Amino acid sequence: MKNLTCEINKNKIIKTVNIGDFKALCIDNFLMQPDTIESYARESSFTPYPGYEEGKGYPGVRASAPENYSYNLTLFLEPLIKNTFNVGKNKDIRKSMCAMSLLTTPESLLSPLQSTPHFDSSEPEHIAAVFYLCSPQQGGTAFYKHKATGLQRLTKQNVDKYLDAYYDELNTRLPKPTYCLNNSDFFEKVGSIDAVYNRLVVYPGSILHNPFVPNPNLSISTKPDNGRLTINTFFNF
Repeated sequence: MKNLTCEINKNKIIKTVNIGDFKALCIDNFLMQPDTIESYARESSFTPYPGYEEGKGYPGVRASAPENYSYNLTLFLEPLIKNTFNVGKNKDIRKSMCAMSLLTTPESLLSPLQSTPHFDSSEPEHIAAVFYLCSPQQGGTAFYKHKATGLQRLTKQNVDKYLDAYYDELNTRLPKPTYCLNNSDFFEKVGSIDAVYNRLVVYPGSILHNPFVPNPNLSISTKPDNGRLTINTFFNF
């Protein structure tokens, strides 16, 4: 399984999706043989994400993605990211993580930080890519606006303002543990993209977002065969 080709499908379908004031890429039929990665995942050893025991960060486990997937993804996405998200044409792409992921924390045990939208970075050219190897019922990704500040995307200029307001709100009222946050007292859902098998979704990591999992009982698993299997990749320029 070490020599997976991870060939990108010539008949893939590329769409731009509006997410509130911003946009994301949605690419269906992304790989020629996505099932080979599922087989690879079954043979892989998954370990908890950093901060798992403390209820911080991704509420699940990870394992390294196939090297050919990582290489082909980067090669394919670099020009597309630059054209779609106005990244400087002369900047080099840098990949900081490429990991297969499974949700493993029961909804009732989610921390307040895991039950509210988050952002990956306040850097403007930090890009996230999520590849779904699961069914629609196992949950996609939702995007949000923070009501008090009106912010949907965090920057170096506004991140401190946002975090001050966010932590004040957590101290005022702890959120209900949930993987399925719609509108709340503090956040408004401005869009979502469903999980579809063999779908790649790409968006700025500075936009507020969270997994959106309507049926956690069908998604929480340590097994790639029946869990919410994704490949999560981060890029910087």
